[in-house]
Amino acid sequence: MGGDVSTHREQGTARQVLVVDDDPDILDALSEILEVEGYEVLRARNGREALQRLEQGVPDLVLLDLMMPLMDGWEFARSLGPSSRPPIIVLSADRNVSSKAKEIGAIGWLAKPFELSELLSVVRRALPSQTP
Repeated sequence: MGGDVSTHREQGTARQVLVVDDDPDILDALSEILEVEGYEVLRARNGREALQRLEQGVPDLVLLDLMMPLMDGWEFARSLGPSSRPPIIVLSADRNVSSKAKEIGAIGWLAKPFELSELLSVVRRALPSQTP
């Protein structure tokens, strides 16, 4: 693994996903779904909380809502330095979600509302299975 970003995870442990959304129902639902699928899930209700989570280590993937109080997804993405920037998948009800995702350098996007199968498909493409 390159760079000097330290994490607390060891090789072979669950892939870590940071879910950032101000809607507690969405945050809970996404977290539960991902945990059932074997991912380690971190939660944040806004960009500020997400930045605090990154201080403890960089996750393998961030699922990021754009419209949030305190610090929105735009500001969060802009504040990431290149060495601490995990792959991002944007979650948004915005009609132009694909162009918004491209603007912040996200690797993918999901338009709200989305199906469970769509979420898992996007996450699996972003985090291919690790082989021992």
